Amino acid sequence: MTSNNISYNRIARRVFLGGGTAFTLIAAAKTGLAQQPTPVPQTPRFKGPLVWLDLDQAELDAVYDQSVWAANSQQILKRYSTNSNDVRTRLGVPQRYTYGPTLIEKLDVYRTQRHNAPINIYIHGGAWRSGLAKDYAFSAELFVQAGVHFVVLDFAWVQDVGGSLLSVAKQARRAVAWVYHNAQRFGGDANRIYVSGHSSGGHLAGVLLTTDWLRGFNLPTDIIKGGLCCGGIFDLKPVRLSSRREYINFTDAVEQALSPQRHLDQLNAPVIVAYGALESPEFIRQSREFAAAVQADGKSVQVLVGEGYNHFEIIETLGCPYGMLGREVLKQMHLTMGSFF
Repeated sequence: MTSNNISYNRIARRVFLGGGTAFTLIAAAKTGLAQQPTPVPQTPRFKGPLVWLDLDQAELDAVYDQSVWAANSQQILKRYSTNSNDVRTRLGVPQRYTYGPTLIEKLDVYRTQRHNAPINIYIHGGAWRSGLAKDYAFSAELFVQAGVHFVVLDFAWVQDVGGSLLSVAKQARRAVAWVYHNAQRFGGDANRIYVSGHSSGGHLAGVLLTTDWLRGFNLPTDIIKGGLCCGGIFDLKPVRLSSRREYINFTDAVEQALSPQRHLDQLNAPVIVAYGALESPEFIRQSREFAAAVQADGKSVQVLVGEGYNHFEIIETLGCPYGMLGREVLKQMHLTMGSFF
């Protein structure tokens, strides 16, 4: 599970040479389309100085931009929203609570009918700079029907807090603390809190799982009983070197404090690490190395690889009891398929 397992040689071909399109057109011209002009060959791209591993700056920027690896990303993001709307037509409008002092610090609770039920807190993605809780309710029905309260967080976009990723993480932590103290308000069990996150939300889920809750919040060290980190980032060093530094105020302190892989001594719950086989090589490397580090530290980790799924597609399996993520998260919460019937 080292970085040597990931080959970046295909990046220049896919991102910068168009994946062989020119060769396809030339072949077509020679087999009955000769009346069409022969395409002009694209200028070869010359590799620049290495910035991270064997990647130059353009390649590093590309492997931290998932849209490069998923041509259907906008279609899927729209589907998140429409499917979330459909879920609300069946479950009803969620209860909305304020968990912190700023206007954005609110959360949606999709309540189950069971009393004193477990809670799953979902942290959405969006590169830390986009996304709203209302568009990430598409998994709520699975949890509600299985007897779980599904909580979706709203939190600040990093550009709205001066590029401070520490502020974003602080809000996510504050939300977990609020849920613990207020679980009874919506019939939840404060002793059965789980977290799930995807993409930049997968990073934040990792941050929550490796938080010193006793020191920072005077809460039990095992406040979180389990977590899913899907398509996440676990060491910020290469991210800091990428184009994401244009909107995030990275410092040595931020890199150290918010790299979950460096704080495994604070991990007190089993974690599921998941990624799509069609994600960017760097996201795959991050997930593999995080999982390997957790295992080496003697902690409980399960790795799930979604064959045929890209970064945006894989999280949709969380909303299905027979999908890869839905099935395994229910198992982690000690629930069964029978909960649906």
